[in-house]
Amino acid sequence: QATRKLEAVYEVPYLAHACMEPMNCTAHVRRHSCDVYAPTQAQTGAQKMAADVTGLPVSKINVHTTFLGGGFGRRFEQDFVVDALQCSKAMGAPVKVVYTREDDIQHDFYRPATYNKLAAGIDADGVPSAWAHHIVGPSIMQRALPGMAPQLMPSWLPNSFERGLGGAAAWAMGFQTDASSVEGAANLPYAIPNLHVSYVKENGPVPVGFWRSVGNSQNGFITECFFDEVARAGGKDPYVLRYQLLKDHPRHLGVLKLAASKADWGVPLAPGRFRGIAVLESFGSYVAQAVEITLRDGRLKVERVVCAIDCGIVVNTSIVTAQMEGSIVFGLTAALKGEITIDKGRVTQSNFHD
Repeated sequence: QATRKLEAVYEVPYLAHACMEPMNCTAHVRRHSCDVYAPTQAQTGAQKMAADVTGLPVSKINVHTTFLGGGFGRRFEQDFVVDALQCSKAMGAPVKVVYTREDDIQHDFYRPATYNKLAAGIDADGVPSAWAHHIVGPSIMQRALPGMAPQLMPSWLPNSFERGLGGAAAWAMGFQTDASSVEGAANLPYAIPNLHVSYVKENGPVPVGFWRSVGNSQNGFITECFFDEVARAGGKDPYVLRYQLLKDHPRHLGVLKLAASKADWGVPLAPGRFRGIAVLESFGSYVAQAVEITLRDGRLKVERVVCAIDCGIVVNTSIVTAQMEGSIVFGLTAALKGEITIDKGRVTQSNFHD
């Protein structure tokens, strides 16, 4: 019944984590004890994996956490820890494993590639009256949960029970919507009276994993870009339409207004210069960013990024600043570079140059 209907398709590629410090681990397996030195985001998992490889009780495994050199979800995995443990056990000596950059890029657990069909109904006033978002892509949780579930269990449970738990988790995920696949889409904050978000798992052979901000990284990009298309189709200023539809979300509204103010929203720009704005809640933090770019001879250059964040109580402002500066670099990299492609079962890219 909408006055106008708008449809779009968005695709996002696989992305590697590309941590500045490649995957590495030092392990020393001895007869009665084991030491693991690793930049890990999952200490309990590393400890239990070491117990699995060595046959030692968990109480005899010491995990020493080093600085991460960048984590972003990649160091939640245990592959690089297992490499060091197996080598040390075989050699009977402490062994340090360091992946090459090529190993790192070509053997990652990638951010999922997804295919998204979107549709919106726009009323006579140019305001969206309906929104539909259909997502197809692999499930991180279905891949990761069987390994995660045993790591969360107390150490006194027998190994056979933990293995059974992992299998049960995998079976259960076959019937569940992966919440990480729809975050940033299913919780759309805009006051649109008719909203429908659906998800189909399409698990291919490429290993996928947690990538900084997980589902929000692609879904935030997709939903906010499509919102701009809807605003344009309805003849609305994208900031004004967001403002209008966020009346019930004061924290979204607060950062949106601040970012727009600091970015001089509404002030005319020179020819060839363009401005965009977006707002998203992820893991309890509310962020708005406005970006200015120039286009010359088909080449895009980012001139300015304005960022406003409401993350609740702040103890150390420098940490928040560093987080947001890092997130801006990550976001620009995800949007403009970083695509991972597969050819004949292998990752085509190998290092930062490509």
